[in-house]
Amino acid sequence: MAQAWRCTGLRWSGDGAVLVWEGGVRSALPRGKRVAFGVVTGGARTCVGARGHACPVRAAVSGRSAGARCEECARLDRAHSVAADTLADDPRPYHVYLAWFGTGMVKVGITAVERGSARLLEQGAVCFSWLGRGPLMAARRAEELLRAALKVPDRIPYADKRAVRAALPGAGERGAEIAGLHARAVVLDGWPESLEREPFQVVDHEEAFGLEGLPPADGVVSELVAGGAVGGEVLAVAGPDLHLATERGVIVLDTRLMTGWELTAGDTGFTVPVREFREATVQDGLF
Repeated sequence: MAQAWRCTGLRWSGDGAVLVWEGGVRSALPRGKRVAFGVVTGGARTCVGARGHACPVRAAVSGRSAGARCEECARLDRAHSVAADTLADDPRPYHVYLAWFGTGMVKVGITAVERGSARLLEQGAVCFSWLGRGPLMAARRAEELLRAALKVPDRIPYADKRAVRAALPGAGERGAEIAGLHARAVVLDGWPESLEREPFQVVDHEEAFGLEGLPPADGVVSELVAGGAVGGEVLAVAGPDLHLATERGVIVLDTRLMTGWELTAGDTGFTVPVREFREATVQDGLF
């Protein structure tokens, strides 16, 4: 029987994107690489646990779940996340940022300074700029201020991000949209005193993701299934998404769907369920 591996997710570092496997093995994902794996026949997807601990009951989870966690492990994981506002005493400094994903698609967020730009790469931000730096609660207050004053969200669905990646405007245009919002943000009344303003400096990820010349997608993997196979050539990697040239066209695979499954080395076939790609809708701007 072929050796089975369990993927723990896609990670971004200074060297680019890698798939990480239990035991610490890493697989780099440069543009042009062949990706091929099969899902163990007769297997089931099981919960990946929370905060580095295995699920005590190895609960079964849906093949369509991006989180791959059972209800209890999902609750435990969120209880220790910054997003849940449960870490008010975190002493680390935080960055506030503006991230751009497409025309009219800008979000505000926060990330620990020690993480650098990793959070932006993980989200698939095409470009971004820091706005401020300071204590967690000051960063959180600024985030709320910006959401209300600039009418920007703190989340953008991955489906919306994927829909525009193959038809992005040039670097100058997307940087200008961030610059305009940054200029408005740093002069707002109510800016927390303990939060240091950061100067505008756009960081662009088009090259890191491999988006130049990216062809439109034909479909998106909806889930992995026991006995299914994935095979294709990497065209781009953005956030958790692999854009693959396959025998069924250009298909986007959210690598979060890989976690919780036992996977084996495969061939170039592509037999997992795929849904039709949703094209981008015309956007009139931020408001």
